[in-house]
Amino acid sequence: MRPAAQRVGIVNHIGWHTLRRTYSNLLRATGAELKVMQALMRLSTIRVTLDTYTQAVTTEKRAAQTAVVSLFLGENGGKAA
Repeated sequence: MRPAAQRVGIVNHIGWHTLRRTYSNLLRATGAELKVMQALMRLSTIRVTLDTYTQAVTTEKRAAQTAVVSLFLGENGGKAA
């Protein structure tokens, strides 16, 4: 795995766990269903899939924050129309 990482410019240490986390997050970003993710990653439960391997995708976090802010500021972000 190390030679492949070096070829693409990754200089930090990476292991199989890093690759599994990346794969999980990429699956989540594509909108894959949780059971599909669990099956593809060959994990025993959805809970392991989500708690151990999957993180919130940045664009999803930003969208959630924007939605909460719009609740307080209204449709136009608190600016005069």
